[in-house]
Amino acid sequence: MSEDLESLDGIGSSIASKLRAAGYTTIEALAVTPPGEIMEKTNIGFNTILKIQKAARDMISADFKTAKEFYEKRKNMRRCTTGSKRLDEALGGGVETQALTEFIGEYGSGKTQLCLMLSVTAQLPFGEGGLNGNVAFIDTEGTFMPERIYQISSSRGMDPEAVANNILVARAYNSSHQCLLIDRLFTLVPENNIKLVVIDSMISHFRGEYVGRENLAERQQKLNQYLHKLIRLSEAYNIAVVLTNQVQANPTAFFGDPNAPAGGNVMAHACTHRVFLRKGSKNVRVARVIDSPYLPEIPVRFKITEKGIEDVEED
Repeated sequence: MSEDLESLDGIGSSIASKLRAAGYTTIEALAVTPPGEIMEKTNIGFNTILKIQKAARDMISADFKTAKEFYEKRKNMRRCTTGSKRLDEALGGGVETQALTEFIGEYGSGKTQLCLMLSVTAQLPFGEGGLNGNVAFIDTEGTFMPERIYQISSSRGMDPEAVANNILVARAYNSSHQCLLIDRLFTLVPENNIKLVVIDSMISHFRGEYVGRENLAERQQKLNQYLHKLIRLSEAYNIAVVLTNQVQANPTAFFGDPNAPAGGNVMAHACTHRVFLRKGSKNVRVARVIDSPYLPEIPVRFKITEKGIEDVEED
């Protein structure tokens, strides 16, 4: 929103400074953040925060709405092309804003390639299937390759220097650093016209650091907390959030695919659309939506080329 924090009842220059220093720079961020979290980061009184949040929610109409009003809001939702028409169709037209889209798969299944492709196409104008904005990319596994960004954009007739300049990349070295970077997004997104946030991968550090069944509950609680922050971020700023996820083997599975998405029910419930990727032959990948409020589970094929992601020519 264009309004300053000081435009809200109960916020003077002193409180506004504390909020901004803690990363709450917009009215949307104030409206959607749990009050206890704001109090912890700002030392502002709990009752004062409740009054400020009520004013923020009144300003952005964060209350009961009719289904028609929600339908009108959905009209503001945008979709970002993956470069493959068939994959876009499977996703209902592309990766959508106001949602979390999760790409799941083994190493080499194409998760990072899709993320790099979307980092380029998100910068395209709306009329060309883009989001007309910049990208924030959190790399947790060291797989972000700037050379690939230059290759994809050059192959598609885009200015690679300009494209690379519009992607803000952060390397997360542990789960605490990853959480800190996600918190930073609430300031970064509105200040830099970010329209796509990528986290590749969401689960990697959590799996590596919270080892053993005795640490599972703590891991899932932390993971759940930050997934919901990403949901709030996507809705508050009408952006697309793309997460990648690893697979884990189920040794008791005697039939079907023994690989299941990591993260359990926490990942399953938080993500709007879940897409499973697997390797095919001759550089072909197969994508299938495995969970979505409305998308059908129809497998589609795509290939990875110097231009990024493209359709496979069917026989």
